Formats: sequence, C-alpha cells, structure tokens
Amino acid sequence: MWKKIYYPSWDQPLYVTDQAQVYAALQEKGCYVLPYLHENNRGEAFPGALYAVEKLEEMDEESFDLAYRRLAGLPWKILTTKRCTVRETTVEDVDRFYQIYAEPSITRYMENLFADRDEEIAYIKDYIEKIYIFYGYGMWTVLEKESGEVIGRAGITWREGYDLPELGFVFGVPWQGRGYAYEVCSAVLTYAREVLLMERVQALVQPGNARSLRLCERLGFVPAGETVLDGERHVLLVKEL
Repeated sequence: MWKKIYYPSWDQPLYVTDQAQVYAALQEKGCYVLPYLHENNRGEAFPGALYAVEKLEEMDEESFDLAYRRLAGLPWKILTTKRCTVRETTVEDVDRFYQIYAEPSITRYMENLFADRDEEIAYIKDYIEKIYIFYGYGMWTVLEKESGEVIGRAGITWREGYDLPELGFVFGVPWQGRGYAYEVCSAVLTYAREVLLMERVQALVQPGNARSLRLCERLGFVPAGETVLDGERHVLLVKEL
C-alpha cells in the first residue's frame, strides 16, 4: 500500500508506503516518503529512512507535519511564549549568532563560536543532522515575535560526563534585563517536563556570572556542589521538574 498526504502549508506531498520498491522509487524521484512498518514487512529494507510509521492510525496532522519538515530540512517550531518563538536552529541563524557573540560580555563565561564562519555552519549542519534527529531536542533559536529577530538561544542538552540533562541559554545584550531569559527558560523547563518527560535538569554556571546565577535561582535551581569544566570552576545547580 501507499498513501499520499498533502497539507496547504507544504510545497509537495508526503508519501507513506509499506513496500520497499515503492519507497525506493519515490525517493529516486526526490519525493518525501515514510516507510510504514508492520508484521508483514519487517524483513524489508528502507535505506536512508529518518523515521518510520508503525501505527498509522495514530498519526495526526501535527505528526505528519513534523515528519515532513524533517524530510524537507525545515526547522521544527518548539514552543511559543508571550513575546518569543523558540524553534530549531538553521544555518541562516549563524550570521545573527556572530553579532550576538561579538559582545565581550557574552563570551566571558561561555565558549565562543568558531572563528571561521564556514566551520560554524558545518557544525550547525552536523548538529541538525545528528542531535535534532537523534534526540528530538537540543539548543534552539529564540526569536522575538514582534520583530522576528533572532535574540538568543536556549534549550536542553546532554553534556558528556554528567548524568542530568542541562539547561543552556544565551541572550543578546539588548534583550538582557527585560525578562526574556526568564520567560523563555521557564517555558523550556515546562517543555522538558511535559513533553520530554524529564524529572531533573542541571545548569552549570561560573561563580562570577552573577546574572545567570540569579536567573537560575529565579527558575528554581538550587546549588548542588561545584564542578570543573574546561579548567574553569562552575557551580552545579539542579532543578526538580
């Protein structure tokens, strides 16, 4: 069987099929296609498939849209707040990131971007292909609704050597002190609890970074010791979700 699905917001249809030959033929034509797996075709190969459907009857418009956007290379919109939209990062965001990170106060307490723009773009592409697709979450881009401008980044990541997922955030200087970080990070933590089903989240902040420490305190994080990261002492904070 095969099924053609189309919504007005899409540039082309999305196909679902349980036949490997049909899947291969549609892929060869450049179509977006999802394999449908069931007990009668478990032995068939669907090379290159990012996702597969196992319970077709449970797929709704949002589920198909997320699959379509992934296949089309379009970012997922993660959440919205009163003033902001949080979505997956794209390579088009990179130039704005360089503007944000050019402020010395931004990189005083956090790692800078690659000096070579092409390296940063390659990193973002790799991040999209490996982190977003594998985990379904990560560091995202924050946009101000009113202007549509990229104003920062926020999200949930995993740091090697640590047992808890981590809240990360950075906001451009013009948007600091205006409640954007608290507004967005609160929503990210709610998303971590309600959608990602996480129970605890950590944050790592250098002792001199008073602004971030105050934000974490407002968000409900409590100190849980110290740790050394890249040779720098950090306060380890934990929040029960």
